[in-house]
Amino acid sequence: MGVFVSIRGWLECDETQLAAIQEIISSHGDHHYTNGWSSPRRHINWNHYIFYGADIRESALDWFTDQIREIAGIPASDDDDDLVRGLFLVSHEVDGATEWQVREGQLFIGPADIRHRYLDD
Repeated sequence: MGVFVSIRGWLECDETQLAAIQEIISSHGDHHYTNGWSSPRRHINWNHYIFYGADIRESALDWFTDQIREIAGIPASDDDDDLVRGLFLVSHEVDGATEWQVREGQLFIGPADIRHRYLDD
C-alpha cells in the first residue's frame, strides 16, 4: 500500500504574494494532491492565508517540498518587507513528525515538538 505522510498547515502573506503562491500551486498541479490546498471563501482584514491538509504518498513528498521552497522564496511586495511565512506539521508513518517553518525566505525543517504527538495517535 505504501508509506503515507500527513501534512497540515498554513501560509500567511499579502495579496500580491497570494497571487504568486496560487501561480506556483497551479504550476505544480497534479489533479490529485493539489486539492489539499484551500483558502478562506472571503478575505478578512489584512493578512491572506492559504492552507494545506492531506495525506500524501511518501513518493509525492518532494512534489510538496518543491512547492513550499518556491513559495518561501517569494519576495516582499510592499513597504513592510514581510516575506511569506507559515507552519506545517508533517507526520511520516515511518520517520515520525517534523515541523516545517516557512520564514526568512526559506524552509526550515526540524523535529516536531513532542506536544504534537497526540495528532499522530
